[in-house]
Amino acid sequence: MKKNIFNIIHILFLLFLSCTLIAQSGSYQEEITTSRETAITRAIQKISPAVAGINVTAIQEYVTSPFFNDPLWNMLFPENIHRRRVKSLGSGVVISADGYVVTNAHLVEGAEEIVVTLIGGQEFKAKQIGIDNISDIALLKIKGKDFPYAKFGDSDAVIIGEWVVALGNPFGLFNVNFKPTATIGIVSAKNLDFGRQQSGKIYQDMIQTDASINTGNSGGPLINSNGEVIGINTFIFTGNTYSEGSVGVGFAVPVKRVATIIEELKQYGKIDRTFRTGLSVQNIDRFLARYLNLNSTSGVIVTEVERGSSAHRAGIKVGDVIKQINGKIVNTDNEIIGEIQENFLKAGDVITLIIIRGSKTMDVNLELGK
Repeated sequence: MKKNIFNIIHILFLLFLSCTLIAQSGSYQEEITTSRETAITRAIQKISPAVAGINVTAIQEYVTSPFFNDPLWNMLFPENIHRRRVKSLGSGVVISADGYVVTNAHLVEGAEEIVVTLIGGQEFKAKQIGIDNISDIALLKIKGKDFPYAKFGDSDAVIIGEWVVALGNPFGLFNVNFKPTATIGIVSAKNLDFGRQQSGKIYQDMIQTDASINTGNSGGPLINSNGEVIGINTFIFTGNTYSEGSVGVGFAVPVKRVATIIEELKQYGKIDRTFRTGLSVQNIDRFLARYLNLNSTSGVIVTEVERGSSAHRAGIKVGDVIKQINGKIVNTDNEIIGEIQENFLKAGDVITLIIIRGSKTMDVNLELGK
């Protein structure tokens, strides 16, 4: 009898021990799983549903000539203009529950059809609300509501060396499993100014990252470890002219600029950067500098001030020499226009000029007029 009781106690002890070990094993497994989660994995999980793959069909014109560069034959037999449909792909990010999507302008320029694909494979034909070629930002709209969307962070607060993630559709991989691809890196630099490009686009205050950005990533979000968008991935440097792959030098438009642009695109469908100053100026050569008793040829001289213009209201007079604009030395009239354009200024914005009038140096605030 005692032996049977001992056996029962022994069996119960073994069962208790087994249950304890199983429970501990499950607890350990849960701890391991939890330890694999980081701020980065949580940020990716948070924003992935708002990342879009974008497929574009555009009409491309190209010219053919049967005689190539022979001017005589080309005059007798004019070139033929042909049109063809060209497909391209890129990325975007949903920024509101009612379906506004941000991407790059160069991706959707001349688009005949734009299809936005969200996580899980849902496809939507998108309407182009507006594009701003200068900043390379476009705003699209898809029909629907309650879309998962990404929130903007503060691109001014970006820290060099902080972790960032580039999300998007490199090489069309989004269309394979309908999920964005994530690549990780750091902020390598910020506030990089590339000025006006041959395409007419102006890349200023760009964020540099070594997170891999490849063909198809254009227009996708660059996010911080809080899961906030801090930039729109736009272009990369490549190792040579024969390779288009990432070498760890990519650039994103900061969301501070993006936010300003999309609000105006929502309202007007375009960005109006036309302005008037009412000024006419002339570059200063050495003969003019000698005549005006100037120490150098830097600066431009005001030759006309339109009555009633913003320049007239600012007190600028014919004969004034403009030496600086917004703290930058002026050497030619083109530099004044360049400074205004490269800082995305427009009617209503104010520029600060340093001018010389006789022996006096003065600061003048000039509002750009309509």
